[in-house]
Amino acid sequence: MPIPASWPPRLLSVLRIVAGLAFLQHGTSKYFGLPPFPMPAPLPPLLLAAGAIELVGGALLLIGLFTRPVAFIASGMCAVGYFMMHAPKGFFPAENGGEAILLYCFLFLYLAAAGGGVWSVDAARGPRAS
Repeated sequence: MPIPASWPPRLLSVLRIVAGLAFLQHGTSKYFGLPPFPMPAPLPPLLLAAGAIELVGGALLLIGLFTRPVAFIASGMCAVGYFMMHAPKGFFPAENGGEAILLYCFLFLYLAAAGGGVWSVDAARGPRAS
């Protein structure tokens, strides 16, 4: 059964919301220990910067505010994180533990191009906002 033509804009919003929640979780883990972050405190400056992008960016993506620029920044952060932390451990993402961050990178790159969807603050603000 094909997906009705009216669903893609809504599913784009659902994808953004779920990705924003998951990304936000990484920030709350680093800053508030919820869920517990596996590294001891104090965190290195790069992880604190990543946590700030995850916390603020995840919240903004969740509500769909400034989706395109926030997603672009998040995509870049994920690319840097992949090449700094995962790629040195091996070529294949399944080998180096980088599958999730690689998927985040390209998911956010897609959101930077596609926008936040119909259920977003950007959409509510009008066409000039997106």
